[in-house]
Amino acid sequence: MKHILTILLLGGLAFAQSKTATKTGTASKAAPAAAHAPAVYRVKLTTTKGDVVVEITRAWAPLGADRFYQLVRSGFFTGAPFFRVIPNFMCQFGISPTPAVNKTWEARRLPDDPKPYQSNKRGTLTFATTGQPNSRGTQLFINYKDNTFLDSQGFAPIGQVVEGMEIAEQFYSGYGDTASKEGEIENGGQAYLDRNMPHVDKIIRATIVPAPPKPAAEAKQ
Repeated sequence: MKHILTILLLGGLAFAQSKTATKTGTASKAAPAAAHAPAVYRVKLTTTKGDVVVEITRAWAPLGADRFYQLVRSGFFTGAPFFRVIPNFMCQFGISPTPAVNKTWEARRLPDDPKPYQSNKRGTLTFATTGQPNSRGTQLFINYKDNTFLDSQGFAPIGQVVEGMEIAEQFYSGYGDTASKEGEIENGGQAYLDRNMPHVDKIIRATIVPAPPKPAAEAKQ
């Protein structure tokens, strides 16, 4: 289900998200029942370059925050590649290395969150979209810089990197803009990556981690 983000970046660079909704692992990791996420939660992405921790704020985009929570808890991101990395723009992930898992999520399009959205500032985590209404799936990206031009185009951040931004900026970018290859990755899975993108960085595991306690002064308010 090829989810191509039809957004053009600065007059020519296509921003892609494949229609094939993505999920990692085996058939046992089928799409879970909907679950509401906590108001604030953190996810540690253990990657081949190091750890990246994102803090998700449900109030920013409740539907997106819930979907990310479901994906993490189901083990979807295990082995997922950072398949599209564009320096000074963003890094994108959310395609499973298991084609059968991608098919499981293919029809589970996510309705748009209510506006207004947070801004796509440096370090924010945002679901990709085709540019059409209600077209989000399982792909997300981390903004490498302030990409505020995306704010009016349906891209709703769900959280932000709080640890490891310097790690995220090291993901391998030597394959260029791979927007046109998303369908091949979704259908070919790990075998395709091994043949054609052997240097791609990936998520080893994604886990919910406790958020640090609030300062005492803030907790009393």
